[in-house]
Amino acid sequence: MAKFDVLDMTAKKVSEIELSDAVFAVKPNAHLLYEVAKMQQINRRRGTVAVKNSSLVSGGGKKPWKQKGTGRARQGSTRASHWVGGGKAMGPKPRDYFYRPPRTVRRAAIASALSLRASEKQLVIVSEFPSDGKTKAASANLTKGLKLKNALIIDDAKNEKLHRAVRNMAKFDVLPPEGINVESLLKRPTVVLTVAAAKALNEALLKPRGKKA
Repeated sequence: MAKFDVLDMTAKKVSEIELSDAVFAVKPNAHLLYEVAKMQQINRRRGTVAVKNSSLVSGGGKKPWKQKGTGRARQGSTRASHWVGGGKAMGPKPRDYFYRPPRTVRRAAIASALSLRASEKQLVIVSEFPSDGKTKAASANLTKGLKLKNALIIDDAKNEKLHRAVRNMAKFDVLPPEGINVESLLKRPTVVLTVAAAKALNEALLKPRGKKA
């Protein structure tokens, strides 16, 4: 079991917490991180690009000139792809780019990202994150208390005031444990977890394959 210091809002150690090595102390796997980050980016593609082919372009129903005897190359329609105003040959059509690696891969990638931040000493665990819903107070706790400049905060969704306060800050993001993802973990250099969030992630990422996480 990996041991981590638990801090208060003034960056003073108040206790320790033990978390699974399989979640917070695995060897970071760059390929897993790439695969899952790629999935997130690909799945944002709308895939709505489209062009008209020769059958969809209006006009061109009449043969422009007779087949033989004119001295010109034979043509069947003025809407063929080599004509100005014609349809596009083999152009893009709407498609679904959806891609999803297996759940085991997705879980392993999140564990790899958490372990990467832990190995870099950029994983901060706090006992709790009190908030009155004001951005100014949350900013003071993060920048002056914990001395952070850029971080991802993970706390229970029930702490609505914290989520409301942090979402207005340019250098900080906030997510509930169930919303954690590789791209968000890699976007910010530091990850801040409350004890409750750390325990929730530890439990969720260790669930057997038959159970949803």
